This record gives sequence, structure tokens and C-alpha cells, in this order.
Amino acid sequence: MAVIGVGIDVCDIERFGLSLERTPGLRERLFTPGEATRPLASLAARFAAKEALAKALGAPVGMSWQDAEIVSESTGRPRFEVRGTVADQVRACGATSVHVSLSHDAGVASAVVVLES
Repeated sequence: MAVIGVGIDVCDIERFGLSLERTPGLRERLFTPGEATRPLASLAARFAAKEALAKALGAPVGMSWQDAEIVSESTGRPRFEVRGTVADQVRACGATSVHVSLSHDAGVASAVVVLES
């Protein structure tokens, strides 16, 4: 396997929360129903992960935020489930694996995404 893309993003948790309060419908546009009810720090980390994924893919246009969902395995380990527009981009770049790591501490959420072929 070869690394074909890497993305990283950080998100100020408080600022992200204010954006969610200020912009009706933003939560529903950014997150799937399975993600939308999570605590704010977790939402900020998931937003950072989606941004990091877009960066790893080369920031293509036309992807839906709903087509990239972070789910937790039974161990708590996060992983992406991609479908639709995002799955199309992942296939187009030749990736067969999408790895993600999330973190949040001291008011900041962060994520790293690695694409492998």
C-alpha cells in the first residue's frame, strides 16, 4: 500500500458551537442523523475530519458532507463510512483505505486523514 493523500484540520470548539447556534440548518447540512446528536467537542472533531478528508482528496468541488460519516467501532475507534459523492472521489483518486484520527483538548478539535491505495 502507498499513501496517496494526507489531510489535517483543526477547529476551535467554542467558535464552531457559535456557528451552529448562529446558522439554522448548519448541523443538518454538515452531519448525518447518527452524528448530529453527539456532544459539541465530538461534532467539532468530526467537522475537522471531514475537512481533512477533503484536503486529502485535493479539495474537489461537489462533495456532500452527508456522504462522509464518522462512525465508532465497538472499541471506540473512529472510521469513515463514505458513500455517494465522497465515495466517487475516493475511488477516482485510487484510494482503497481511508484512515482517520480524531482528538479534542484545550478547546481545540483536530483530525488527520490518510488515504492509501
